[in-house]
Amino acid sequence: MLMKNTEKKCVILGHGWLGQDLKQQLIGKKYGVDATVRDPEKAEQLGLQYFSLSNEVLNHNIECKDAYWVCCIPPGFRREESNYLTVLAAALKLAQSQAMKGFLLCSSTGIYPSQAGLFHEQSSLNDLNLKQQGLLEAEQLVLSSGLGKVVRLAGLMGPKRHPGRFVAGKQLASSANESVNMVHQRDASNAIVHILENWSGAEPIYNLVMADHSCKADFYQQACKQLGTASPTFETDHQVERIIDGSAIEQLGFRYQFSRLADALEYCQ
Repeated sequence: MLMKNTEKKCVILGHGWLGQDLKQQLIGKKYGVDATVRDPEKAEQLGLQYFSLSNEVLNHNIECKDAYWVCCIPPGFRREESNYLTVLAAALKLAQSQAMKGFLLCSSTGIYPSQAGLFHEQSSLNDLNLKQQGLLEAEQLVLSSGLGKVVRLAGLMGPKRHPGRFVAGKQLASSANESVNMVHQRDASNAIVHILENWSGAEPIYNLVMADHSCKADFYQQACKQLGTASPTFETDHQVERIIDGSAIEQLGFRYQFSRLADALEYCQ
C-alpha cells in the first residue's frame, strides 16, 4: 500500500488473529495501514506487505516513512530454534531506517512469576525461565531503541478464540482456584490504538488485563457450558491468587469495553 505523506500511518508486523483486528480498528481511526505476512506470494494475494528473515537475510517490501510500528508476531520461545529476537532486531533496524514515530511490542503477562501475588508493570522479574527470559530480552531490545513501548497481553479471547474450545474435557495442570487473567481481543486492539494516539504521554509498559479475576474453575465451567461441552478438571484446588493488574492504562484515559469475563464470553463466538 502506498500511503500519502499526510496520513496517520502504521505498520503491523504479523497479520494474524490480533493483527487483523488491530488493522480494522486503525483504519476506523483514519490510519493508513501496512500489515505484513512472511510469504511474498500470500502477501500479493491478500494485498498485504511481506516481511521475513531467512538465513540472516531480511526480505521485505515495506516503504512507510514516519509511521508507528506494532509488532504482533508471536514470540514462539517454546521452539528451541526460535529466531524471534533476531527478527525483532531486524524489524527495529528497518523501522529506524524509515524514520519511525514509535515501535510498540506485543509482549505477554507470562513474563511475571508463576506464584501467587499481585503484579504490575514495575514488579520485579526474578528467577525467569527460558521463555520469560526471552520475553524480557525482547522488551529490553525495544525499550532501549529510545522510541519503543510494550504492552503485556493477558490470555487473549474473542471471536474464533473461545476459551472453552481449548480446555473442554481436559485435565489442566493448574489449580481450580487459580485466578484468571484474560483480555478480549477488542480491548487489546483498542488499547494499542489508544497508546498510539497518546504516544507522548504514554508509559513505557502497560499490562492489558481485564479487571475480573474469577477462579479458573468457575470461568471455564461457564465457558464450556456456553459451548455445550464438558468442563475441564484440575490437578489441584489450592488457592492461587496470581493477579495481573491492568488498570494503569486507565490513567491514560483508556476504558476497557469488557470488565466482566461473562460479558466478554458473549463476544467470543
